[in-house]
Amino acid sequence: MSENWVLRKRPARLERRIEFSDYEQIREFLDRTAELSESQGYYPDMSFSRTHVSITLQPQDDSDEVGDELMRYAQLVDVLVPEARNSN
Repeated sequence: MSENWVLRKRPARLERRIEFSDYEQIREFLDRTAELSESQGYYPDMSFSRTHVSITLQPQDDSDEVGDELMRYAQLVDVLVPEARNSN
């Protein structure tokens, strides 16, 4: 998991804001993240604008801590960022 993720404790979650240079990169990232969500069975909270995407990963089991599963998902998201930025 990259240092770009922020660990929050109350409630337990990981947060990341990702900047993009244009909407096409955002669209590519959102499409790849949708595929990741389908394959992993986990659906993060996401919001976006013309220049960034904000992602929040929260435990699905109402846990009060971020576990290995969320850390692994964050690593998989990290891989998608350069792929989306290089897609143009």
